[in-house]
Amino acid sequence: MNNQYQTQRPQSQPQPQPQSQPQPQQNNVVRYENIAENVLAKVSSYQNDGSLTLPSNYSVENHLKSAWLILQSTKDRNNNPALDVCTKDSIANALLDMVLQGLAVSKNQGYFIVYGNKLEFQRSYFGTVALAKRTGGITKEPVANVIYEGDEFIYEILPETAQIKIIKHDQKIENIDNSKIKAAYALIKLADGTSQIALMSMQQIRAAWNQGATKGQSPAHKNFPDEMAKKTVIGRACKMIINSSDDAWLYADKKDEMDVDIAERQREEIIKNKKTLDIPTDEYEDVTNSDAVATTSVRPSPTVQTNEEDDGPGY
Repeated sequence: MNNQYQTQRPQSQPQPQPQSQPQPQQNNVVRYENIAENVLAKVSSYQNDGSLTLPSNYSVENHLKSAWLILQSTKDRNNNPALDVCTKDSIANALLDMVLQGLAVSKNQGYFIVYGNKLEFQRSYFGTVALAKRTGGITKEPVANVIYEGDEFIYEILPETAQIKIIKHDQKIENIDNSKIKAAYALIKLADGTSQIALMSMQQIRAAWNQGATKGQSPAHKNFPDEMAKKTVIGRACKMIINSSDDAWLYADKKDEMDVDIAERQREEIIKNKKTLDIPTDEYEDVTNSDAVATTSVRPSPTVQTNEEDDGPGY
């Protein structure tokens, strides 16, 4: 008789369900989702009391919505989401800064950049040109030319206005050599019929490039220095128009990508934060009582708020 063995399968044990981990990015998106609405309300109040006038074709609500979507994918230098590391106030001020200048990140007119735990809106080359067109009433595109070794270039400075007047620029085709650029100039025709000219030597242009993240070493700067020099001098001319406009006070503290070394600013914020965290607290006497300490409330002015890939900075 054959022996039969019966084996009993062990009953499967219920597997523990993995617990869902909190997702800080999603949590902060929800937690901060009312920021854009608050900024929209603030802008509306400025418009209602007449302290802010935006272009008729500028939709504050639409640009805030698109900016909010872009902000959700913005990260700092350590690849941390901006919404996880930046303060709520700085996020609101960055959005408000964009709107006050009438610009849009969706049109590459600026960027959101993380400095430590603060978010800032930084105007791009395209934003600077757009702002100059609006504030200066410019109807034609700015134009620029490069001066090469061998060119005959004559200009004068008008003593009554201290403005530059170009007398002559003769150029031969054989002079065009990107290794022999001497200078560049930009010409902008204003609404009143006058012109604004900016002239920069190649030394000045390279100094401007050194302010950018790539220090003028990006492929665009290396392969097309003539075009990048034109962008730089156009940016200079546009800023002259912005700073001389009736609304210059509104943009006085607004930096663009030509002014800011992003990497250096980020390093400074990291060092600043580390110094703050390293301050010992147990060596200080607690003197916080209502009689000994007077507190001062500081109310910020409502008017001062705050790629060719990555070829923007240092244009």
